[in-house]
Amino acid sequence: MIRQLSFVTCAGNPQVLERNLLASPCLAGGGYGQTIYMGADSAAAAFNREMARQRQAAWLVWVHQDVLLPKGWDSRFLTALAEAEQIFPRLAVVGLYGVAGAGSSARRAGHVLDRGTLLKGTMALPCLVDSIDEILFAVRTDSGLQLDPALGFDFYGTDLALTAQERGFEVAVVDAFCEHWSATPQGEISPALLSRVLPSAKVFEHKWAHRLPLETPCFSIGKLGDVALQCSQWASAGQ
Repeated sequence: MIRQLSFVTCAGNPQVLERNLLASPCLAGGGYGQTIYMGADSAAAAFNREMARQRQAAWLVWVHQDVLLPKGWDSRFLTALAEAEQIFPRLAVVGLYGVAGAGSSARRAGHVLDRGTLLKGTMALPCLVDSIDEILFAVRTDSGLQLDPALGFDFYGTDLALTAQERGFEVAVVDAFCEHWSATPQGEISPALLSRVLPSAKVFEHKWAHRLPLETPCFSIGKLGDVALQCSQWASAGQ
């Protein structure tokens, strides 16, 4: 019997994992396949391996260790996913928060609690988007889509969305509320985070230079180097 969902997580902090994702009621019963990779060197190292061995689910759900899925989340997500599939026949990637368009025409979509702040986009759901947040997304297992290991742990959600589009697939955000409890303050960037983000940003900006301008949930990118500039502004503001 093919399950509809299977879950994969890349974890680095057992306490955070236990307090959030593993405390999610819909995962407690063990009704879904769930694989946790500890200490992987990129998101791709965990996700791609799981995609390659996935035979038991129609959709593989990537979810961060610091995400809490409320009671009944799986039922709400499956209902929203079925609705989106009816509207978008080439659907292959589904997120909970994302952005459609770029620059002055960018519009946010989704409904999540991020570090205690409710984020609610202006677009009616489900809707097509060009970028998705990495906290949680699902990929159709027969799509052949993978994450880019060169991006490490940043920009891989938007990279996935753009790759899917270039292969003729559709990417959507659906309404399935969850909670994200990252320890990184909003709008702040530490030296350690900066050293992780900037190499990935350089790879991402050059890879998708032909699609600029681009909007991710965190960055507006109109030209090469814009991520580094925005990070520098955040770092200066935090001093």
